[in-house]
Amino acid sequence: MQKQTPQAAQDRGMKLRTRLAAVFFVAVCFSTLVGRLWYLQIHEYDFYAQRAAGQQLRDSVVPAPRGDILDANGTPLAVSASCWTIRAVPREMADEDVAEASAALAQLLELDEADVLEKLSQRKSNDALLKRRVNQETADAVRAACLENDWQGILILQDTKRWYPEGDFAASLLGFTNVDNQGVAGLELEYNSLLTGQDGRVLSAKNAWGYDMPTDYDTYVEPVQGNSLKLTVDVNIQHYLENYLSAAVKEYNVSARGVGIVMEVDTGRILAISTKPDYDSNEPRVIQDETVRAQVDALTGEARAQALTLAQQTQWRNKAVSDLYEPGSVFKLITAAAALDAGVVTTGDSFFCGESYGVSGVSFHCANRNQHGPQNLAQALQNSCNQSFIQIGQRLGKETFCDYFAAFGLREATGIDLPAEPAKSEFYTADRMGPVELASCAFGQSSKITPIQVITAVSAIVNGGKLMQPYVVEQVVSPQGDVVQQTEPTVKRQVISAEASATMCQLMQSVVLEGGGRNAYVAGYAVGGKSGTSQKLDSEDEKARVASFIGVAPIEDPRIAVLIVLDEPHTYTTSGGTLAGPVVARVIEDTLEYYDTPRNYSQAEKERMEASVPDTTGKNAEHAVAQLQESGFAAKVLGSGDSVVEQYPAAEQTMPRGSTVLLYTEEGMELLATQVPATDGQSLTQVQASLQQAGLNLQAVGAVQSEAAVAVSQSLPAGESAVMGTAVTVEFRDPTTPPDGDDVQPE
Repeated sequence: MQKQTPQAAQDRGMKLRTRLAAVFFVAVCFSTLVGRLWYLQIHEYDFYAQRAAGQQLRDSVVPAPRGDILDANGTPLAVSASCWTIRAVPREMADEDVAEASAALAQLLELDEADVLEKLSQRKSNDALLKRRVNQETADAVRAACLENDWQGILILQDTKRWYPEGDFAASLLGFTNVDNQGVAGLELEYNSLLTGQDGRVLSAKNAWGYDMPTDYDTYVEPVQGNSLKLTVDVNIQHYLENYLSAAVKEYNVSARGVGIVMEVDTGRILAISTKPDYDSNEPRVIQDETVRAQVDALTGEARAQALTLAQQTQWRNKAVSDLYEPGSVFKLITAAAALDAGVVTTGDSFFCGESYGVSGVSFHCANRNQHGPQNLAQALQNSCNQSFIQIGQRLGKETFCDYFAAFGLREATGIDLPAEPAKSEFYTADRMGPVELASCAFGQSSKITPIQVITAVSAIVNGGKLMQPYVVEQVVSPQGDVVQQTEPTVKRQVISAEASATMCQLMQSVVLEGGGRNAYVAGYAVGGKSGTSQKLDSEDEKARVASFIGVAPIEDPRIAVLIVLDEPHTYTTSGGTLAGPVVARVIEDTLEYYDTPRNYSQAEKERMEASVPDTTGKNAEHAVAQLQESGFAAKVLGSGDSVVEQYPAAEQTMPRGSTVLLYTEEGMELLATQVPATDGQSLTQVQASLQQAGLNLQAVGAVQSEAAVAVSQSLPAGESAVMGTAVTVEFRDPTTPPDGDDVQPE
């Protein structure tokens, strides 16, 4: 055996070490590679999977339509309408198409061509918004242009937008949405999470160059519509309220807006709620008040921007829920109900109203310094007597007064399902209330509460004493039609006894029949109520007033309460009974008629009732006259014929009893015309005489039961020509209603 030389052994050892080093190096590299692959494929899987998907797929959102908002009858008030959003992927468009496409798209979308060109010229961009929410006609035109010219990279994405079919109707209740279909105000904000649906998606495959592959590779996930709301609000009653409230705001130049609420007293259901003027929910950023809009447009720069923001915020604000105000003499209902329930007064108790009433060195007097003398509780309410209610407040004492104030829910929010209700009102607690504060609070000053708190409290006064939870959403309904949430009437607490409640109903009716609420009278319906005219003590304008009236009907079995608040009217008076009372009367009358509530007429009302004119054509003139008289009408025969050939008013027309029907007995006779006289300021008797002399008939509305009532408006202008026998509707109001006693400052 050949002996291994030292050099050979050394070479062999070197080779072995080299092999070992190579194996180690390979092992290290392999281990590092395996570890890196493990890290990338396992630990960083989600990250790189998303990057791969981003390179291989285009993920487009398909917005879900919001749920509908429906009135109590199912009438749609807010719905989602289909629209389209036009976006671009500039990197996919050929360079030679950019200029031509920019010009065409700018014209179709009504955009600035330079802006479109700038967006499409960003050649590395994957997304550029061109225009949101275009209609189908525009979307189809864009699609046709792209197909005709083979333009790539223009996306026409289905979208939804909120649409309010009634326009500027119930805006403060409904609110509106922003460009992202999220609720900003009203019910849209309060129920945003329930109204918002679940967006769908379209996943489109892209090839290696980043362009869309055929639609066969698309994956579509359908959007799910949001839940719908069914309201307690009735669109018909809402129309009555808005029409009459808007007319009053305009007629009386109400500068700080008007509020109206109609509530079902037994349940707390809101049948109508409005703040006027408001806005169009379809265009919420447009200032609806023409005077305010002109003032804003007259400004420039930052001043205009600030004024515009303030005007928008003001018109969006739901004053019925969000604004505190001093209720004035309407609050005397709360004081009277508390005193009756506590047993500190009875209807037979007597109070005295002199020149003034002193409390801890401060003198209080009634409006216009009236001195009512001795009066019972009913007369104190009818005359809205400050001094009497100061005495009633003293009998209650501050502790008991504050306890009832809290029991009626006037300290904290009502919890109505609308946004921006103040967490608490402004009031005195017993530990901060002195004799003077108790005196002013007792007749409606020094406390500030919201309109929704007022009508909720008064509803408790007349419904047997139960404080109800007010609400506007009856049901939340799923897209499949299932009721997922049902609101039931909730009694928060028993505030006063049923006996005290029944007594208050009688007292409130006496206010309408004999006191400051005479202008809220409705023939055939027993109405109870109370007026208020409060000073705005925190206003720089010392003459600023809030005129209000709350009415309840039918008072023998109360069903609805109506509150009207006119903030800062500028007209011949600020009396709540004179300005707000007639508005309440009209809303009550139309609502009860809508509910088919039967009328119960007094004898005097029956004599003023309307009847259908019988058909006398073809009959002997004498027999025709007798038939008309039997039906409660007067008759006047014209011509020398024996039989009636034409009559005016025509047969079956509804006319007030006592109206005169003209009977024409000769063929070809022209209907006689007359000139309408002016009736403004005349009494009922004077108006009847004026119209009768002109050969016209009277349709009297308003406070016709009051001897002091005078005409304030007529349906046909004075001096206009009218056919004899035409009925002229004349509205009467009583200007002598006792002034609200809170319209004073203590001395």
